[in-house]
Amino acid sequence: MNDVIVKMENICKTFPGVKALDDVHFELRSGEVMALLGENGAGKSTLMKILSGVYSCDSGDIEILGNHYSTLSPKQAQAAGVAIIHQELNMCRHLTVAENMFLGREMRGGLVLKNREMEKIAKTILDDLKIDISPSQVVGELAVSKQQMVEIAKSLSMDAKVLIMDEPTSSLSAKEIEDLFRIVRTLKEKGCGIVFISHRLEELQHIADRVTIMRDGHYITSMNYKDTTIDEIISHMVGREIKEKFPRVNCEKGRKIFEVKNLNAGPMVRDINFELYAGEIVGFAGLVGAGRTETTRAIFGADPKTEGTIILEGQEVKITCVNDSIKAGIVLAPEDRKRDGLCTKLSLKDNIALPNLDFLCNKLGVVKNKEINETCDKAIGNFKIKTAGLDVDAGTLSGGNQQKVVVAKWLARNSKVVIFDEPTRGIDVAAKVEIYNLMNKLKQEGIAVMFVSSEMPEIMGIADRIIVMCDGRITGEMSAEEATQEKIMTLATKFENKLVG
Repeated sequence: MNDVIVKMENICKTFPGVKALDDVHFELRSGEVMALLGENGAGKSTLMKILSGVYSCDSGDIEILGNHYSTLSPKQAQAAGVAIIHQELNMCRHLTVAENMFLGREMRGGLVLKNREMEKIAKTILDDLKIDISPSQVVGELAVSKQQMVEIAKSLSMDAKVLIMDEPTSSLSAKEIEDLFRIVRTLKEKGCGIVFISHRLEELQHIADRVTIMRDGHYITSMNYKDTTIDEIISHMVGREIKEKFPRVNCEKGRKIFEVKNLNAGPMVRDINFELYAGEIVGFAGLVGAGRTETTRAIFGADPKTEGTIILEGQEVKITCVNDSIKAGIVLAPEDRKRDGLCTKLSLKDNIALPNLDFLCNKLGVVKNKEINETCDKAIGNFKIKTAGLDVDAGTLSGGNQQKVVVAKWLARNSKVVIFDEPTRGIDVAAKVEIYNLMNKLKQEGIAVMFVSSEMPEIMGIADRIIVMCDGRITGEMSAEEATQEKIMTLATKFENKLVG
């Protein structure tokens, strides 16, 4: 235990126009959790993709369990004992748990697959990790947290000695995170070295033994977690001290802009009523499964509603589809920005232009390129989007910059209500502050801002008013001054079957 099992020295990697890694060093020991930290674009994922064989490095040396490599293929990395669990899980949803665990290395008896034997081995590994999942269950029927645990079990079935986890808690509830951490501790006891990439710095106290910090493609420092503080870690990550993690701008509460009355849309959106005013940010709090995302989608027209009235600036707005909402000026920056908010294979310019072609084309439907370029240049300037140019694929931008593109495309058309669903999920601490400043800017401009967040400090730090949901209903509302974690959690667990009278 505590032997060095991975050593990466002088790692360099260049992509066209960008030096992603410059003389980077990294070390991992057996039986430890190494938190790999840095802002979006720091090079963390690139370094781990080199270790797992997804990318080849331009120069440098890699040592895994005493064996030296100048570069690795995915198959070589797997054979060396390296496994990676990506933030976007790579599962075949139509196959069973056992079939996923043995995909590409199926056990055969002649021409016939040994399904029973594979299920037996899969069950042994799942039981050993105390994961209550049947090997015969179809993966697509499992929750994201369970799919993630199947990925971990798959890694162990390949006898992985190095496990890389990229943002493993970003989509999990508090209980699911506890289960994940229990499994991580079990793997530590077995001598597995774990690389843990996360932007949720508050989690590290429960799991991290050491931290390695990167910035702008460079190695900055490594240290024992117990010998540092969150403020020191942030300072190393961003190269400066962030004095205010939750910048708040005080504005006078203005006129009523938006109102939702008696909104119903399936079992998770039940009789929702609330109002939004100019000069305020309204945060929606609650546990995972409370119905907050479903509420945003029903308002935006992404999901059908069974009943309800939506009023914008005193006039009722009929929203039967997303197009109706966009034309009215009610827009949504969705929870999954890569899947629902962006066309990641298209350029930044195309992403901003697409929802605005109604005014970026002439009467004959011909695209006005000059206007598109001016609109995009203005968006890049206003939102401080970091990009090499307008033609860069949106999918190559950092998480924070992707979020800015999602908002920029809507504000190009003078939207009146902006709804953010988990706006800072998967982005670093400095990018979070930029998103908060963006929300504050909208608030100052008189645009109604509503946002959903599962992070209690974020809700309490940014929202002027907090609405709490549980079990598809609004269970309470309070001002920022009145809010405490205890009050919010009490309302967030106010399930119907617990109510008396």
